[in-house]
Amino acid sequence: MLMFWSTLVAYELVWLAAVLGAGHGLEWPGVVAAGVFAGWRLSASPGPRVELKLIAVTVLLALALEGLWVTAGFIVYSAPWPLANAPAWLLGLWVAFALTLVPLFGYLHGRPALAALIGAAGGPLAYLGGARAHALQLAAPAWRGLLALSLGWAIAMPSLTSLAGRWSRVSAVGDAR
Repeated sequence: MLMFWSTLVAYELVWLAAVLGAGHGLEWPGVVAAGVFAGWRLSASPGPRVELKLIAVTVLLALALEGLWVTAGFIVYSAPWPLANAPAWLLGLWVAFALTLVPLFGYLHGRPALAALIGAAGGPLAYLGGARAHALQLAAPAWRGLLALSLGWAIAMPSLTSLAGRWSRVSAVGDAR
């Protein structure tokens, strides 16, 4: 239970550093916070190989989704270095998010409908928070971008939690041998 709460609080601190930094035109606070979080989570993880694979898949998914949302004109990011479609601070958030899939979202492994609902609601709320902190701008009318975010996260969340569950089970079986 301690790992759950430690991970939740640490992830929220990463989110704050990234969003507040980007809102002030700085990418480095989010990158540094995500790096520290990743180092801690990987060292504390019972399955670091699983978490590294989740990071890789999550970053690829992030590049695809963020590229789609930015190219479609739904979102414009502050502190857009090195890529306007996926700034470093935002990719740091995706890396940190990947490292929450096992310790925080284990209850969603094997529950794709619930994961889709949580993703559809939670994803856009995080972006709205980012917009309030001036880390990003949602193009008017904002409902179109929020709908696109909701659809993307309704696909991303069950996909990622399913992989996390599958890889965690495989890892546990391998470790038991």
